[in-house]
Amino acid sequence: MTKEEFTPPAQREERVHRAQVRFSGGAWSWVIKIVLLGGFDALMVLGLLAAVAKASWVIVAVIAIGTLAVNLIYLPPNRELPGKYLAPGVAFMLIFSVSVMLYTVYVGFTNYGDGHNGSKADAVLAIQQNNQARVPDSATYKAAVATKNGGGDDLWLIVVDPKTGQARAGNNETPLQDASGVTTSSLGAITGADGYTVLDFAAVSARSSEVSKLAVPLSDKGADGFLHITTGSQAYVYRSTMTYDEKADTFTDTKGTVYRDSGQGSFVSSEGRTIQPGWKVNVGFSNFTAAITNSQVRGPFLKVLVWTFVFAIGSVVSCFALGLILALIFNDSRLRGRRWFRLVMILPYAFPATMMTMVWSGLFNQDFGFINQVLLGGLQVPWLNDGTWAKVAILVVNLWLGFPYQFLVATGALQSLPDDVNEAAEVDGASGWSAFWYIKFPLLMVSLAPLLISTFAFNFNNFNLIYMLTRGGPRFTDTSLDVGSTDILISMVYKVAFGDQGRQYGLGSAFAILIFIIVGVISWIGFRQTRALEDIN
Repeated sequence: MTKEEFTPPAQREERVHRAQVRFSGGAWSWVIKIVLLGGFDALMVLGLLAAVAKASWVIVAVIAIGTLAVNLIYLPPNRELPGKYLAPGVAFMLIFSVSVMLYTVYVGFTNYGDGHNGSKADAVLAIQQNNQARVPDSATYKAAVATKNGGGDDLWLIVVDPKTGQARAGNNETPLQDASGVTTSSLGAITGADGYTVLDFAAVSARSSEVSKLAVPLSDKGADGFLHITTGSQAYVYRSTMTYDEKADTFTDTKGTVYRDSGQGSFVSSEGRTIQPGWKVNVGFSNFTAAITNSQVRGPFLKVLVWTFVFAIGSVVSCFALGLILALIFNDSRLRGRRWFRLVMILPYAFPATMMTMVWSGLFNQDFGFINQVLLGGLQVPWLNDGTWAKVAILVVNLWLGFPYQFLVATGALQSLPDDVNEAAEVDGASGWSAFWYIKFPLLMVSLAPLLISTFAFNFNNFNLIYMLTRGGPRFTDTSLDVGSTDILISMVYKVAFGDQGRQYGLGSAFAILIFIIVGVISWIGFRQTRALEDIN
């Protein structure tokens, strides 16, 4: 008889039941996996088709490789198990970290910014669109301003061709295209069209500034002219005063001045005059060399760089020193109520830094602030209006905001030290200062040194404090850049890239790369130096 025949019937039934349960659970998990992978693949195929339609071959390759990798990892039932856990984290890292860094590097080598946003073809069309004059013998088009159903609030122009009677529609970016279902009033005014909502007189008047900027191309060639609406119900043909020669790649204005491609993303005349807008091109290391060669950038950049180091180092040293001193004081077991004292010490760390920075801004007010009026007896110290005093104010506020963190980590490090350290120091006859400086402090630095390096990196990019307290002011008067005495590199990057005086994404990205290199090198050197502390243990 076989072993199975010796097995009691109850055990055989239980074994069959477990096998059925395992099969059922495995089948359902397999079905769910196939459905999820199918949905994912369908989305990727849609993205792949869209990328092919735009001829974005790099994106096509990324989507194809990513989709293939996901299927190879998750489709086999029992293979590549570690990859199934690592893949989501790696994907998020590539999407939200690596891709952003690579794009920043790419932008840093271009002239991307205001006036250099699009392609050369877009720039040519925009130049023709921005420099126009009405054609003297232009035909009169019946016209109406409308919005496209489901197309947002963008304005469109619906016209009726006076020669053919064909209704057409377009906007600033879309040349005229055929429109259907156009209805008119008894007076001939356009009242509706399929897919469009015609605006009444009140709506047109409310958006008159946008209506006045409507310049609809007659075709995909800007030289054919544009339609402008004038009276609200009539439009006329305008043509550019800038004639573009496609073969010579030049513009010529009505005075005969010729503008040629400068190779830097703009058309420039022989006298140095530039037509706006330009287009985005690769400019190599120009953005990086501007920090050294351009006098308008070099001076502010060097001042900001020096202050950034002073601010970051001063903040780390002051916050660490105060936090460590307080930790030593409140770590003494002879001090009564030290738990309550510790609670008070960490209160600044509990409040939102943004809100407290705004409170400190009021305290430092020159005319009505608590510090001048109460603590200094009415002195008019220009805390936020003078470059030197503003820097002092920033260091004071950052000390108040930062010392609780150093107090917490120093307290934890002190409490982790073994008691026999103090006993050995007392047996050897060391004084309290000697025991701290030669024994406790080196042991503390083993755990605190990496935190100090990270604190330096944080303060090197402490944008919130600078922007909320002084906005980088007072502003420098010897440069056209919107940069001030208390700006650090990260706030300077923000103003250059997103400032009110023009956005220069390429230059801002170049500065961001420099910040990354500086912080990375200093952190690398710091961590190498902290290896020497490992021998202490």
